[in-house]
Order: sequence, then C-alpha cells, then structure tokens
Amino acid sequence: MTTWITICDTCKRDDWEARSPGETDGETFAALIESAAEGVEGVRTRRHSCLMGCARGCNVALQSKGKLAYTVGEFKPSPEAAEAVVGYAALHAQSETGQVPYRQWPQAIKGHFVSRHPPLPDSDD
Repeated sequence: MTTWITICDTCKRDDWEARSPGETDGETFAALIESAAEGVEGVRTRRHSCLMGCARGCNVALQSKGKLAYTVGEFKPSPEAAEAVVGYAALHAQSETGQVPYRQWPQAIKGHFVSRHPPLPDSDD
C-alpha cells in the first residue's frame, strides 16, 4: 500500500532568509525528499502549504489508508534528512499497521517524531 509523504513547503527555520533568500526551507526540503523518493516502491510525495508546526520546521506527514500516521519535524533541509524520511516511509509502506520497529528506523529520523495518529475508522459507526 502507498505511503504518502506530505511535505510542508512553507516551513522556515530561523535563519532561512540569510541561507537561501527567495526559497523557504520547506521548498528546499520538499525538492530533496522528492528526489530521494524517485523510484521508491510504495512511496509518493506531495507538497502542502503549512502543516501548522512552525516551531518545529521542517515538517512532514507520513500517511497511508488504514495505518498509523506520523508527523515528523525539526529537520535541517539536508540530503541525509530527506533520505531518512523516505527510508522510513518505505518501511511504513511495507508495514501492515504503519508501525515500524525502532531498530529499523533510519538514524537521521530518530528524535524527530512529533505525533502519531490512529487511522480513521472504516465507517461512520
């Protein structure tokens, strides 16, 4: 089943303007994640303006129908962080419940989990 990586493209870390004027940290991170996710089975990406985690930028949501969903944040927009997000998303896609054993987590994603959300019910009952 596909795991979606939703990347906040409006995230800005404190010194973003000095580092890359005209492009937000979120845009930079989105491009890195999109590149890292190319050809990875079971993983797709999309951008969204503002995940409302401004104090923890750069933010990403990992979601799949019927599985636990996660929000991760406080990343520097780096290739290593992007690879870790995509690596975790691939493991999430392979997991029946969305839960991934800690020992399998990419090192660069550890310490970046903000929240975990249960899957939505299958019906309105």
